[in-house]
Amino acid sequence: MDTHTLQLILFGLAAALANVLGGLILFPSQIRSNFKSAFRYLLALGAGFMLSVTFFEVLPKTISLWQSQSDKTDSLAAPMLLVLGGYLMTQFFEHTIAPHFHLGEEVVSETIIPARSAYTGISGLLIHTFLDGVSIAAASELDIRIGFLVFIAVFLHKFPEGFTIGSMVIAAGKGRREVLIATAVIGAATLLGVILFRIIGGNFNFAVAYALPVAAGVTIYVAASDLIPEVNHHGGKNPFVSLSVFAGVALFFGIHLIIHTVGGH
Repeated sequence: MDTHTLQLILFGLAAALANVLGGLILFPSQIRSNFKSAFRYLLALGAGFMLSVTFFEVLPKTISLWQSQSDKTDSLAAPMLLVLGGYLMTQFFEHTIAPHFHLGEEVVSETIIPARSAYTGISGLLIHTFLDGVSIAAASELDIRIGFLVFIAVFLHKFPEGFTIGSMVIAAGKGRREVLIATAVIGAATLLGVILFRIIGGNFNFAVAYALPVAAGVTIYVAASDLIPEVNHHGGKNPFVSLSVFAGVALFFGIHLIIHTVGGH
């Protein structure tokens, strides 16, 4: 196994583990209480970082890639359509097929929801989590440093993701075992996305050009349509929650500067 493939698998495993840990946090009452107090700040930090990496790295690289492959003036119509497609696909799977799912929102444990609703929420999230893995691998095919930044963006929202899925499973009357299974399944989807794209992307160069804009649309949706509304809802009148979005942007540029300085330009 080459070093690049090993790095990608480690990224996928770390993201999957974050899903599982996010769900298991629900059980130790003290840890759960402490995590809930920091929950809204983590949502905001992740949203800022995800928006930054998408607009500063993924979209510019997508545009450059398509322009280098076509001399037509309308060459950007296709990738922008793929960005829109990724955005709308996330809306469809998360809030049309799985209307009970709201990333970053804890379902009140006393509120019982049908088990079918919980499982539908999990299935609706599988496409999103699979594309998380695809986005990590696709970005890494261009530059491992960009792949690392995308990995951090994915990793930051994995804990809230697992926390939300876990709370839905509990609200459906299930226990620790079912939470572990559910979060492991959505985590495995991310790892699967990494591995499959590494195999496909290594043999078909055009795959990166199509996968990146779709992944960008998904990331924009998660950050702007899932996380930011939850940040505004949970933040209330506390300005520090909103400022955490800007902290996520600052974190992105700080890490971006470090990895490009150390790794060279």
